[in-house]
Amino acid sequence: MTTSSSNTATVGSFQGGAPRTLPVFPWRKAGHRASPFIPFYEDKIGPDAIFCVYSGHMSPVYLDDDVAFEYAHLRRAATLYDVPEHAIEFVGPDAARFLDYLMVRAITPMKVGRCGYGLMCYDDGGILMDGVLMRLAEDRFRYVLADGEIFTWLRAHQKGFDVEIVDTEDWVLQIQGPRSLDVLGDLADDGMPSPFTYFAAAEVTMAGQRLLVTRTGWTNELGFEIYVPEDCDHAALWDHMIDKGAAHELRFASMASMNIRRIEGGILNNGSDMNPGTTPFAAGLGQFVDFEKGDFIGREALEKADRRPRLVGLTSQGTLETGMAVMIDGAVAGSITASVESPTLGHAIGYVLFDQEGDWIDRQVTCGADGVPGETVALPFYDAEKLIPRGKQVAQG
Repeated sequence: MTTSSSNTATVGSFQGGAPRTLPVFPWRKAGHRASPFIPFYEDKIGPDAIFCVYSGHMSPVYLDDDVAFEYAHLRRAATLYDVPEHAIEFVGPDAARFLDYLMVRAITPMKVGRCGYGLMCYDDGGILMDGVLMRLAEDRFRYVLADGEIFTWLRAHQKGFDVEIVDTEDWVLQIQGPRSLDVLGDLADDGMPSPFTYFAAAEVTMAGQRLLVTRTGWTNELGFEIYVPEDCDHAALWDHMIDKGAAHELRFASMASMNIRRIEGGILNNGSDMNPGTTPFAAGLGQFVDFEKGDFIGREALEKADRRPRLVGLTSQGTLETGMAVMIDGAVAGSITASVESPTLGHAIGYVLFDQEGDWIDRQVTCGADGVPGETVALPFYDAEKLIPRGKQVAQG
């Protein structure tokens, strides 16, 4: 992209069209790393558009989308998302041993070409970071970070391990929805990788470029993610996705529809749904803590921790808002960390984080100053067996 003296920018072609001249937005100069794909959907950025900075990357949260339409489309066909995920790599002879020490689950048994959910905790058992970890070789792992600073902490624990920590500077795209794998089959120059099961990782050639893809996502729908290196021909890749995806109704959308599905699916956001004061057990993620392996950071504290979840689901026939106080018998007991209207369930849903340990599922609560009634439930709200992202079930919204 080249910038002219008239405060405009010339960008590459979109869907094979001629280069366009577009305004330079102030956030391009704000010091954050903006998505290299913004020029290809810049015409969709309306006056009420919202961008977020997440893990140092800037992407669209809302682009004046018709969110109800985009949600229905995600559940019926396939949606392309530009997401601000930040991937780093651990490379070296001690990479697995180092990650086994950092993470609460066993890493050494992970097979090459597989992914897994990975949590890191502080010494007191509070959650530091979560994300998807993939093993790309015996001595090479990639970890997709949630929001939050982690590099100083990693380097503070690196001593004694023969491992290099690398910032990939890749950008991440997600294609999600029941027709997503049909899209991938047409995107891949050599056809669909096989096997490519849930939480698999593989290299695929798209538009003549070798790219890493994983059977993962943030929607609890069938889908995959594409890791795009900085030196990729972004325009060629975008045009290729739009062209090949057209037969499967692939369309681009902001993350607004994605957020509804991630809440319906019980997917948590680090820093808002859980924080350093939340243990994996309190967040309902105790199944990812492995006490059968050797020592790891936070082990001693987690062995003594209460195993009951403090973060649970919340349903209501009223209107829920993030930040609302949640009360039981008139006393504040917690607060809502995330909330949406669920088109599939037909009512409001959200997460509530209670202040203290306790038995918080199946409780009647009131929310906010108006006392909106609600009931706490176990997460996720549906598809607990993850049949949808596994490709075993298609549920249309």
